[in-house]
Amino acid sequence: MNGDEEFFDAVTGSDFENSSGDFSEASQKAPGALRVDPSKSNGLGKVGERPPQENGVQKHRTALPAPMFTRSDFSIWGILKKCVGLELSKITMPIAFNEPLSFLQRITEYMEHVYLVRRASLQPQALERMQCVAAFAVSAVASQWERTGKPFNPLLGETYELTREDLGFRFISEQVSHHPPISAFHSEGLCQDFLFHGSIYPKLKFWGKSVEAEPRGTITLELLRHSEAYTWTNPTCCVHNVIIGKLWIEQYGTVEILNHRTGDKCVLHFRPCGLFGKELHKVEGHIQDKNKKKLFIIYGKWTECLWGIEPTAYESFRKQERRGESPRKAQLEKADADMAEAVPEAQDTVQVIPGSRLLWRINTRPPNSAQMYNFTSFTVSLNELPAGMEKVLAPTDCRLRPDIRSMENGNMETSTRRSWSHSLNGRQSACGHARTHVCTRVHTDTDAHAVVWSGGFPLRGYHHCVSRLQNHVCN
Repeated sequence: MNGDEEFFDAVTGSDFENSSGDFSEASQKAPGALRVDPSKSNGLGKVGERPPQENGVQKHRTALPAPMFTRSDFSIWGILKKCVGLELSKITMPIAFNEPLSFLQRITEYMEHVYLVRRASLQPQALERMQCVAAFAVSAVASQWERTGKPFNPLLGETYELTREDLGFRFISEQVSHHPPISAFHSEGLCQDFLFHGSIYPKLKFWGKSVEAEPRGTITLELLRHSEAYTWTNPTCCVHNVIIGKLWIEQYGTVEILNHRTGDKCVLHFRPCGLFGKELHKVEGHIQDKNKKKLFIIYGKWTECLWGIEPTAYESFRKQERRGESPRKAQLEKADADMAEAVPEAQDTVQVIPGSRLLWRINTRPPNSAQMYNFTSFTVSLNELPAGMEKVLAPTDCRLRPDIRSMENGNMETSTRRSWSHSLNGRQSACGHARTHVCTRVHTDTDAHAVVWSGGFPLRGYHHCVSRLQNHVCN
């Protein structure tokens, strides 16, 4: 590989001079950990494996083959102390701070609450559709709650495919650029009701006590029945206490969702934590028409739920609050009782205003989520590899990465990661000539790295490793 293709990702303990403890497989298995033979594992193992349903819809695993290992023996300060204010994409990180997923699989988590998109497609009014799209945009970042592990960096040409008939979508993503790192994705409804696509190239920076991920790249949702396209950019994600203390995550920034057909816009403010933590995880915003008239108020928390209310009712309530006449909290939680009861009591810390309507709530995580990198049930299924699937997947699919598979199985052997890197790097060299004829990065007025789907899902022939995503000039 030449200098421009140099890649930096996780290293094991034997490569990381500043870490304490070692990365041997035995040392990383917690007491009572499940022991899985990686050579015999198909990605499912016996843990959480479930047979297909009688109606033919596949059920997915409910647990990882092995629990996560402790990160307490490793110090990140030795790496980051010289990197304050710098971009982190070229900094080698210890594998202890990873989670067994590729960033391409992490992007797929946008689809966990895809029912909101289908609901939007069925709404007759543009305002109701925007409410559903806003809820979907917030739900897309909900899986990051308490997820302090770093996904594996995809190599150039790496891909990920997923079809979920039970959820009604198919999804594919590809790492289309190395410098800068750009991940592109495309999804479509199995009922031909929506398209969802975009390209993401986040910038990571270290600020002394925190690591900030600044999102770059436009996300587009198309509702085909209504000939509508919505675009937005995700909020900034920040991981705190990376040096000492308990890691915690917050999202902040303003997200603007634009309906390009009607001119309606949803403006969502992800509040920063603040001095006393009163604003932690809060999301507040509104939907306005093309004349900037407020049509609907939205509030909630991206870690819990999202509610909506008419502007007049919202203003009336706020006036009562300012006069000290606000109803007691017990009365507030009775508003829209059927909806309120649907939100898990242990998580519902949002003050519900009378007359509000529930737009979205987070899915309950599995009881053993803390031992599985705080994965959701949807996330647990992303890397499973049922017997026979490897025969139809592209050889560049994330599921076939030995380094991710080994980490998932509790095996931290250095040779596994190296063999994968060398293997894919060889494929990249062999396929580089073909890729240069179909992929050319371009700069447009709206996005410097716009990438769109070239059309159709891949055929099952991989004699030539040709990129299935191509850059597109949107003049």
